[in-house]
Amino acid sequence: MRHVQRLALLAGSFGATLVLGCSQTKPAAPAANAPSPAVPAPAADPVAPGAAPAAPAAPAVAPAAALAPTPAPAPATSKSEVVFDPMNPPAGWVNCHRDHCHKVGGGVGSYQQVMQEMGATRMADQPAAPAMPAAPSDVAAPPADAAKTPTGLASKVLTPGGGGANPGPTSTVTVHYTGWTTDGKAFDSSVSRGRPATFPLNRVIAGWTEGVQLMTVGEERRFWIPENLAYQGRPGKPQGMLVFDVELLSIQ
Repeated sequence: MRHVQRLALLAGSFGATLVLGCSQTKPAAPAANAPSPAVPAPAADPVAPGAAPAAPAAPAVAPAAALAPTPAPAPATSKSEVVFDPMNPPAGWVNCHRDHCHKVGGGVGSYQQVMQEMGATRMADQPAAPAMPAAPSDVAAPPADAAKTPTGLASKVLTPGGGGANPGPTSTVTVHYTGWTTDGKAFDSSVSRGRPATFPLNRVIAGWTEGVQLMTVGEERRFWIPENLAYQGRPGKPQGMLVFDVELLSIQ
């Protein structure tokens, strides 16, 4: 009997323990004014609500200075270039030298006139004019085949002219010329200056006035002018007999 009562007491204690062990105690509600526990703020959103997302970063570009410049295209030309080359005269012209060409059939024309006739846009590069033309081999005295006038003027045709009229004693002429003393020293030259000379024939030495009247346009002639037809010994002027190569370009 006692044994049965002891078992009943033990069973009642064990049951109470099981009930107590299985029951869950609810946490006490916080007081009304108790502060809320600190909650870490969420990480900041890089895009605000409703805003468009940021554009992606542009790729790195080399600085402008490091980029090779692109050459500009050459401007288009409206017509092809026409070049005048005195070493290769156009049709109708021959013997281009100094600053003019000889026309086939007679006459001469300046480079500018030839270029205008052929429609040239520019002239080919040319070497610089010589400082002074070299003296001819017969500079010391007129050769045996030189023509002579009653005044003693001697001359020899180097290049025939195209015919036509001769200048008169007061005509204004345009010429290329070079002058030497009989020892071969050049003292004046329109050729070395690169431009012809223009003057009236009654304003030059007597040998020129007489001699150029013998010429026609396009002709080149060499003159041996005795001193009495030249500067007649005047101080500061070339002395003695003078030799001139003269090319008659035009008569005004």
